[in-house]
Parts: sequence; C-alpha cells; structure tokens
Amino acid sequence: MTITEKAAYLKGFADAAKLDDDKDSVKLLKKVVEIIDDLALCITDLDDQMEAVTEQLDAVDEDLGDLEEYVYDDDCDCCDDDCDCDCCDDDTMFELECPACGKTIYLDESIFDSDDPIVCPACGAELEDLTIEEEDDE
Repeated sequence: MTITEKAAYLKGFADAAKLDDDKDSVKLLKKVVEIIDDLALCITDLDDQMEAVTEQLDAVDEDLGDLEEYVYDDDCDCCDDDCDCDCCDDDTMFELECPACGKTIYLDESIFDSDDPIVCPACGAELEDLTIEEEDDE
C-alpha cells in the first residue's frame, strides 16, 4: 500500500467515523488527516521528480563514461600492434623538473617544433635551460 493510499484510507476512516464535528478535538483530528493527505501527495510528487532526475543523471553518467572512454582510451581498436596509422603513433614523452617550483612537467616532441618559450603550467615560470630526460613508457 502506497503512502497516498494509506492517507486516503485514513481520511475515509475519519470521515466514516461518527464524530461530533462541534468538538475541538474532532476538528483538530480532521485537520491532521487533511495535512497528512497533503503531505502524502507532496511525497508522491517528490518521488516522481526524483525518479526523473535519477533517469537524467544515469543518462549523463553514461554519456560521461562514453566521453571518458573516447578521451582516455589508449587502446587502438582499428588495427594490429604493428600498424603505422596516425592514431597509433607513439609520441615520445619527456619529463623535466621546473627549476622554479620543482613540479614535474611532461612534454612531447612537438615542443621542439615551436619557437615559443616553454612555460611551467604550475607556476608560470619561463623555462630557459632545459635538461630533458626521456620517459620510459614500459
């Protein structure tokens, strides 16, 4: 039995009882039953809204999972391990320590193609003297 059904049963029971409507206690009882009925309807509405929000949240979570898989997936599904396609190029990564803040910074080979100065993303310091060690991906 749902809460609205229980509230309706209680209201019907109070209406069917042969109570003297002139007594204050009976008026109070009828007001309490009326409030319980209103609360039951509000709870039912909140349950419906919560169900809709849960469905939307599940859909967003599923979409986010798909997006994470697309962005962070390192596995190539298009070919074998010995392929030469663009999606399977293993860029060599370099790591260096910022002399200003000491944070480790990871860079790829494309950094050498640019004439722009290298700036530490953590502290914003411009890096001049670079000692780069190749990171092992194994």
